Amino acid sequence: MYGQLTTARPAGRPATVPSGSDTTEEAVSGTTPDGPVPAEGQGATALTARPRRTRRLAALARREAPRTGLAVVCGLALGLAFPPYDLWPLSLPAVAGLSLLTRGRGARQGAWTGFVFGLPFFLLLLKWLHVVGWDAVVGLSVAEALFMTALGAALALTSRLPLWPLWTACLWVAEEWARDRLPFGGFPWGRLAFAHTGSPFTPLAALGGAPLVTFAVALAGALLAACAAALWGLRGNGGLRRAVPAFEAFGLAAAVTLAGLAVPVPTKADDTANIAVVQGNVQQAGMDFLGRPMKILDNHAAATEKLAADVRAGRVKKPDLVIWPENSSDLDPFQYPQAYDRIDRAVKSIGVPVLVGALVDHPSKAGYVFNEGIVWDPKKGPGASYTKQHPVPFGEYVPFREQLSKIITRFQRVPRDFYPGNHTGVLQLGPARIGDVICFEVAYDEIVHDTVDAGARALVIQTNNATYGRTGQPEQQLAMSKLRAVEHGRAVVTAATSGISAVVSPDGTVTHQIPEFTRGVVSARIPLRDETTLADRVGAAPEWLLAIVGLLSCAAAVVSGRRGRMKDEKGQQ
Repeated sequence: MYGQLTTARPAGRPATVPSGSDTTEEAVSGTTPDGPVPAEGQGATALTARPRRTRRLAALARREAPRTGLAVVCGLALGLAFPPYDLWPLSLPAVAGLSLLTRGRGARQGAWTGFVFGLPFFLLLLKWLHVVGWDAVVGLSVAEALFMTALGAALALTSRLPLWPLWTACLWVAEEWARDRLPFGGFPWGRLAFAHTGSPFTPLAALGGAPLVTFAVALAGALLAACAAALWGLRGNGGLRRAVPAFEAFGLAAAVTLAGLAVPVPTKADDTANIAVVQGNVQQAGMDFLGRPMKILDNHAAATEKLAADVRAGRVKKPDLVIWPENSSDLDPFQYPQAYDRIDRAVKSIGVPVLVGALVDHPSKAGYVFNEGIVWDPKKGPGASYTKQHPVPFGEYVPFREQLSKIITRFQRVPRDFYPGNHTGVLQLGPARIGDVICFEVAYDEIVHDTVDAGARALVIQTNNATYGRTGQPEQQLAMSKLRAVEHGRAVVTAATSGISAVVSPDGTVTHQIPEFTRGVVSARIPLRDETTLADRVGAAPEWLLAIVGLLSCAAAVVSGRRGRMKDEKGQQ
């Protein structure tokens, strides 16, 4: 049997090729001197399959091009809603646009739409990272856009359910919930709430924090989409009665948008404190902002000593406390006596406690540092401190350092990893019990909430934005401070090395501000409050509830789709 070639044959034809046949060996074996011979029918298939596939892909690309282009436009519109552009009304048509573009689509189509919506949005929002490198901008934007990909798929799935605008709003909260936590502790930049720090939606933060603001914005946008979809369905066959759903959706969108104006924002002070915020400035912007050693420390110490001279001369009122920004001491004062002495002289000159920002060597782990805010008393010297709990991955520490540093040499510019703190930043600073939050931590709900819950009567954001000066990042971070002020009913003091240093009242209004790259001192009287907002009392419960509802709506859509297919199959039988 092994010596014969078995083939399918017409009746009466022998099963083997007889010896002496005029059929060549190459034909029998299926080969030629130039290579294999395709079986009958396979040649045409092989030759035409690739062109057909190419034509199908080209037809698909042409068909999806308008939808893809509209998704890109909507993503850019959402980016313009955020600082430094501050065109917050654009967030509503942007959300509505994504809802319409995914409505009635399959999950894969929705995923693509979500990705091409999210990528330009994050590229515009995070372009300040170009200081590090445009590859960092693109890499982080792609990573964040993947969450929008999942959102787009979920929106497509739930768009056929009743009350779909409600599920859309819940899914936006679920997407932000995931993005705020994953990976490496998450990156909350670009939450809808952070575009609404001075809009009718803002007061809602006092009820349910940033998640409730996001929910309201997404719900208003989805209702606008429902209105547009209803109006589109009337074309050529419209009547006043059939237009009622469109009017209802628009009315609900307007009601959701204006609902925040009815929310009281508590601002009454239980006590007050006179503060001074020192912005010493840096030698230069960018990655090498530090300049020569002691330069930044000298800037802040000199500005504080000038403030002390103005106080002695009666030109300004003596503050109860002074706040320096993150990294205001560019040397560890406990390792470098000259840094310790320079701080001590400045603090003694003003005669009140100063909150100093410094990087401090870890006492037992070589190669690790603490990013700290230190209470420096004019008589007792350094005392209580707060250590940043959430260092920035790839900026303040490098995950998988040993492996990644071999591939990406830029990580060598982060020579030491920041070690996270393990407690909140509630500190007694003179007469004020303040809550210290360092830099990017202002973006994380739980860190700010826990600080207020631990007894902070006012919030201080120590930050160093010198790397990203004049890129729009300082404005984005200040917007977060404004939202936190309303959310927790606390004055928020932002102290930045190079700007923007500012004082925000509990209603979210900026009362004092120092421009970027300007040495200056802000003197202000801030309220100290003990009363908590509803958002403080409920904590993360609204976010979890809304996110779970969003995920359950996806499950309901999947089950509903399967039942529909089963009914169709039974009907065909």
